[in-house]
Amino acid sequence: MNEAHPDHIMQIGLGFWASKTLLSAIELGVFTELAKQPRDLAELSGRLGLHARSARDFLDALVALHFLERRDGTYYNTPSTDLFLDNRKPSYIGGILEMANQRLYPFWGSLTTALTTGRQQNESAHGDEDLFTALYADPERLRVFLKSMSGLSHGANMTIAHKFDWKQFNTIVDVGAAQGDLITQIALANPHLSGIGMDLPMVGPIFEDYIAQNGLIDRVTFHPGSFFDADIPKADVVTMGHILHDWNLETKKMLIRKAYDALPVGGAYIIYEAIIDDDRSKNAFGLLMSLNMLIETSGGFDYSGADCIGWMQEAGFHSCRLEHLVGPDSMVVGIK
Repeated sequence: MNEAHPDHIMQIGLGFWASKTLLSAIELGVFTELAKQPRDLAELSGRLGLHARSARDFLDALVALHFLERRDGTYYNTPSTDLFLDNRKPSYIGGILEMANQRLYPFWGSLTTALTTGRQQNESAHGDEDLFTALYADPERLRVFLKSMSGLSHGANMTIAHKFDWKQFNTIVDVGAAQGDLITQIALANPHLSGIGMDLPMVGPIFEDYIAQNGLIDRVTFHPGSFFDADIPKADVVTMGHILHDWNLETKKMLIRKAYDALPVGGAYIIYEAIIDDDRSKNAFGLLMSLNMLIETSGGFDYSGADCIGWMQEAGFHSCRLEHLVGPDSMVVGIK
């Protein structure tokens, strides 16, 4: 029989302490500074502008949380923070955490309101311009945001590129392609494939720059358009990464039908995101992401593999299966 302990309750209940400590460290540039050169307390405090009252506690808290190492009074990044939280590296994923710090952290303070009203709690709830409208109107902000999303999804993209059997297919269209990392990794790993990235027109220059950087301009092109208004271009495989959870059930099913219509018989449809386990008890990240969709969208929600397979079968797909990728992410594959 398990004994009752308060430890887990307190750890989660006060978990925002640790979260905000990490987010503030990213905001202050702790990891980027230490990637240049390890520094002692006085040097690092001076470089970051930390007040003497809190500097040691702050930096040592990052050590205790395993985001920094301290050896003989000198602070160092860990291998993970050096790779993923130095904003000068292409592997930087801090952009999404910068957004969490600036936006999501205060909005999640209204989770109780969202749970009792069913209404989103982001900028739109206060009559302001929502994040994505503002982002898509500012090319440089959009570029930074899409780069951070690529960093967050890169591991799953690499896994899809190597795990799925691409040999029997020749063309692919990635819907909601963003910067283009998914289709890039697939094309790099499978030289026989050519592809299309579909997204809103203002994404085009960012997508094309990324494709050019990876030497794929002869095999990967951009198709401007909204998946609400336009058909998905024809291809042997249609992919959607972190797309369906943004929308309500009616829109999810509409997008699945559009993918079905874009495919030939025998074509494949791949959906991936933080798919919730069918028992809805293990993938905490997926369940929390669904709560984030409550905060951020008017009708979006995350879903289980069984849910997704049911919608795909309703549209006409067969041989549907769920496969784990990395971390909380899984893909659902269906054949037309």
